[in-house]
Amino acid sequence: MKIHEYQAKQIMSDYGVPIPKGRVVSTPQEARQVAQELGVPVVVKAQIHAGGRGKGGGIKLAGTPAQAEEAAKEIIGMRLVTHQTGPEGRIVQKVLVEEQIQAERELYLGIVVDSGSARPVVMASEAGGVDIEQVAAKSPEKIHKAFVDPAVGFQPYEGRQLAFATNLGGDLLRPAVGLMSGLYKAFAAKDSSLAEINPLVVTGDGRLLALDAKMNFDDNALFRHPEIADLRDVDEEDPLEVQAEELGINNYVKLTGNIGCVVNGAGLAMSTMDAIKLAGGDPANFLDIGTVNDVGRVVNSFKILTADPDVKAILINIFGGMARVDVIAQGVVDAHKEMEIKVPVVVRLAGTNVEDGERILSEANLPLIRAIGLGEAAQKAVEAAA
Repeated sequence: MKIHEYQAKQIMSDYGVPIPKGRVVSTPQEARQVAQELGVPVVVKAQIHAGGRGKGGGIKLAGTPAQAEEAAKEIIGMRLVTHQTGPEGRIVQKVLVEEQIQAERELYLGIVVDSGSARPVVMASEAGGVDIEQVAAKSPEKIHKAFVDPAVGFQPYEGRQLAFATNLGGDLLRPAVGLMSGLYKAFAAKDSSLAEINPLVVTGDGRLLALDAKMNFDDNALFRHPEIADLRDVDEEDPLEVQAEELGINNYVKLTGNIGCVVNGAGLAMSTMDAIKLAGGDPANFLDIGTVNDVGRVVNSFKILTADPDVKAILINIFGGMARVDVIAQGVVDAHKEMEIKVPVVVRLAGTNVEDGERILSEANLPLIRAIGLGEAAQKAVEAAA
């Protein structure tokens, strides 16, 4: 789950990470009021779940309260398009108004879970203010890492090593180590999958401040953190993904292709998408209906895929183990009874009760395209979508 910048900053601040003064607002008049309260030049920042806001016109400087109001008027309600939103962009509903900071240096600080070492890794770099992916690709030596043993947590010596590596010595050493420790505590305490400050700035008067902040969270841990779940903004999520969750389909991710997929099992779903790509097509989604024997789950899957205007064909790939093929087949039949399915449907069934499943489909006399193997099914789906 993702949250907004202002929410991430508040969480980090609760754990001792210094942030600029400011407040989130939803109207231009409120932006003017915050600027008046701060009494200094401010920056007005669009709040969406994406980076690159400045390049898209979503961040503006204001020297007076009147300018802050005008900037908020331009940003609130705009469709902000960045390299992370895709061409459809995001509608801005809130802005963060905070004090302008004169930065002498911009650094990067972030924490993710490293799958290779199975540990959190704290990363720091002097190349802040730009996409860290570009730094990693072009100048990997500029990124310094500390792999943290989760049993003991982030240690001060690790913070000192990162501080010295990024030239945060002298009077900045102690606050730098404290900031890194606070960020790690927030990351661990809230079951985060990402905690990032970019840029982390050194001000002219020798302070360290999180000028921008980002946090993502493990969806499977949200039951432990109702306070985090309450921060969810469904307006920033794909409507089909939200609808899928409401229908009990938690393993659905909208993609950019035109072949809708209904598959049981995450591994098989990924293999199915690979097979579609190999056949020259492009999957429209990841959808794992799981191993539950539930006809309604299949019907709801069709509801999601038929609501997606990008889907030009549907591929059902079922390899029944604990999931029974006959239940899936009945779901396909019921879906055709409940709704008008205007796109071709390719079906490949194998596994438990496959004979009963084949009989159910045969007796229903539906206009299905049948396939035996995965490669054949993917090829037929690509041809049907074209």
